[in-house]
Amino acid sequence: MSKTTIAAQLYTLRDFLKTPADIAKTLHRVRAMGYEAVQLSALGPIDAKELDRIVRGEGLTVAATHVSLDEMRTQTQRVIDDHKLWNCNYTAIGGFFQDRFVKQDWTNFIQAYNDAARKFTGSGLAIGYHNHSHELMRFDGKTPMQMLVDGLSRDIWFEVDTYWITHGGGDPIQWINNVAGRIPCIHLKDMVIGSDRQQQMAEVGEGNLNWTGILAATKTAGVQWYIIEQDICQRDPFESLSISLKNAKGMGLR
Repeated sequence: MSKTTIAAQLYTLRDFLKTPADIAKTLHRVRAMGYEAVQLSALGPIDAKELDRIVRGEGLTVAATHVSLDEMRTQTQRVIDDHKLWNCNYTAIGGFFQDRFVKQDWTNFIQAYNDAARKFTGSGLAIGYHNHSHELMRFDGKTPMQMLVDGLSRDIWFEVDTYWITHGGGDPIQWINNVAGRIPCIHLKDMVIGSDRQQQMAEVGEGNLNWTGILAATKTAGVQWYIIEQDICQRDPFESLSISLKNAKGMGLR
């Protein structure tokens, strides 16, 4: 475990990660702003060993990654080997998406993801699920998020996203508590209302989320990595990540 518990989700900087040269330049900037760990996501094509060289060269730790369900199913050993190379114990899919959902879709997905998880048994790499807001739709009074918590193998962890839970009308504190013991990594992002009355993503501490309550819940739930992400930024995304880091440290994270 790194001395830090804060990481930058590189999806925030996806427009600056197209080539190996871009990745090297971007990781240098991320380290320079004070981050010591990253979550790998949305990178352009790059060899795993070259990426490891860049990451280590900048003195960064790989806290977690995002990979696709297809990769988990069809390239299991490569995924395991890459994460061993990066000394990373956590990966997750970014979510389950379709244009429209019926309840059976979630039942089928749960079975498929449990099948995928069995491929990683004993590998040292834990696979997880990252939520958005559509997991809080309701079927017969029950949300897919609760179906996932109840139906997925206990070996599968949850990467609760504070913004998306709020966007779906949920309470991040409640869902952090609901998956206590199964939440090694969390996504921190804030929500604010714009002048157009629309919900907007905001830097951590710059919006309206209850960070005192959220961070208190994470302490008892067993969170190890606080991963800062902002899918859509209202300013330069590097500046947004810097603001979030400063504010998170001001809240007592390190």
